[in-house]
Amino acid sequence: MKRSYIISLLLAVAAIAWVASGQLNGAEEQVAKKPPADLSVAGRPAKVRVRTQDAVARSNSTLLRGDTQAERSVDIKSEARGRVIEVAVEKGSRVKAGDVIVRLAPEYRPARLQKAKALLRQREIEYEAAAKLAKKGFRAETNLAEAKAEVEAAAAEVEEAEVALANLVITAPFDGVVDDRQMEVGDFADIGDIVARIVDLDPILAVGFASQRDISQLEVGDPGRIRLVGGQELEGRVRFLSAVADPETRTFRLEIEAENPGSQIPDGLIAELILPSEETPAHRVSPAILSLTDEGTVGVKTLSANHRVEFHPVRIIGEDSGGVWLAGLPERVTLITVGQDYVTPGQLVDAVDEATLEPVQRGALK
Repeated sequence: MKRSYIISLLLAVAAIAWVASGQLNGAEEQVAKKPPADLSVAGRPAKVRVRTQDAVARSNSTLLRGDTQAERSVDIKSEARGRVIEVAVEKGSRVKAGDVIVRLAPEYRPARLQKAKALLRQREIEYEAAAKLAKKGFRAETNLAEAKAEVEAAAAEVEEAEVALANLVITAPFDGVVDDRQMEVGDFADIGDIVARIVDLDPILAVGFASQRDISQLEVGDPGRIRLVGGQELEGRVRFLSAVADPETRTFRLEIEAENPGSQIPDGLIAELILPSEETPAHRVSPAILSLTDEGTVGVKTLSANHRVEFHPVRIIGEDSGGVWLAGLPERVTLITVGQDYVTPGQLVDAVDEATLEPVQRGALK
């Protein structure tokens, strides 16, 4: 082999060795420069915010939805035939029992009454004469009985004529408000025609429907409140509680009665029926901190003394502008208010007080 070939081969091998050694050293330097993974982060406890609060006594009220209804509502109907000659009330006016609503034309009725009275006087005279003759033995007892029957028949005709005349004046059956009026002067009223509608709004009723669970805790005479849409509240009592459930809804009709002086509250307003029961310890919280288990149980997550997450099932017993009221929690509890969705019962966590943002020391909770 020529000397030049050998030199060329040696130079090529040296070049390859030099290039390879440079790549390896660079790779080692890059690996050495990469920072090591911080394995301590994965083992740190999750951070949550908490609030410690005490329960307050709250009435465990039953809340029903319903509406207001009049104590009584009656369509007054004519009991006579005749032309309307007077309408004494307007729609919306208040009336007392016995106040005149409508008058009908008397027509022949006064004359009929006079005729019946005259016939009665005649029958009475005939009976007195028959009684005297019967006493002397000149008339049979049967004739005397017949004369007495004629007196009674004449008296009945007088009474019938008086009732017919009285029916021409249609009056209010009770104190109330004229909700509607069907007749005007000149109209003809027939027997059974509606003349006006009278509603009795004092007391006012609030009517709702209680569930099978609520019915066992309620009794007639229990105190209750009626809350109207505008915020007005009335104190009352349970007047009626149905003993038979509605076949479609399986609920029971319930009525609360309250005073309504001046009939200020009308029939048909949307209302809430509030039925208080015994007081129970409760916590008011934001609905946002409520949790739901896979089984559908509603509850909240709390912090134990050793900073472990705990789950407490709760029962919602009310709500207001400040949140929802919960029963079923301890008297004093430390609620997890932020981060509760990312921790599980039994998990160790680091807690921060939501008011001060200062860490809560372990063992500080009681």
